[in-house]
Amino acid sequence: MNITQHPELLDRLAANYALGTLRGGARRRFETLAREHATVRAAALVWQTRWSGLTELQPAVNPADVVWTRIDNLVQADKAAAAMQAARAAEPPAAHVGWWRNLLVWRGAAAAGAIATVAAVLVGVQVNGGLRTTSGAQIAALQQQLQAAPQIQYVAVLADDKAAASMLVTFDPKNNQLVLQRVGGFQEGADKSLQLWALPPAGGPRSLGVLGQDKLLKLVADEGDVKEVPTLAISLEPRGGVPGATGPTGPVLFKGSLIRKET
Repeated sequence: MNITQHPELLDRLAANYALGTLRGGARRRFETLAREHATVRAAALVWQTRWSGLTELQPAVNPADVVWTRIDNLVQADKAAAAMQAARAAEPPAAHVGWWRNLLVWRGAAAAGAIATVAAVLVGVQVNGGLRTTSGAQIAALQQQLQAAPQIQYVAVLADDKAAASMLVTFDPKNNQLVLQRVGGFQEGADKSLQLWALPPAGGPRSLGVLGQDKLLKLVADEGDVKEVPTLAISLEPRGGVPGATGPTGPVLFKGSLIRKET
């Protein structure tokens, strides 16, 4: 089955891949498809951007002091068991008390193991209970944030002449915002600027804006600026860019198809 022809399935797989819940053979198959299809790569990059943004919004949560105390008790129990076994190995028992000392050693080790097991269970119960409570609150917060997240309807992965992805471009018509994320290692010089161009089916290139040197860039645009535009390109221009009417004057470094996500 060609998942590029099934947008809903592709979106779910990309979300699971970016979150890390897509594993094993399914993850390897998805990575193979991502290498072969720009649409799959774009979907994965979009979800990676979404998840990374959400994690930055989450407040840090510190475990309760009792959790650390019980973890320390568990560690100390393991150390006591290890020390007892080391002492037993270093001091061979005398013949007349050998069987009795062995019995004490094994009983001590068993007791330490039981203590460790009980501590582990108690820690697990408390931690899991806390995680369930925290997860429920975090999931609700994530759902609210996802609902408020930008409604991305256009995606492009701009690559160089060797097909290496260098820029992820998304457009949110609700907020009239183009978001560009550098995904390659290219960095223009201080006397140069990157400029984004729309390449419509008819007519010359139209400038969509000059890019700064930040890793994440945002430009204001109307949907009419990108609607029915099959391709986007980025050229290297003098610092500050060039007038849009002249078209690119420097080399076109990155180029890619603009894909409209079905709603």
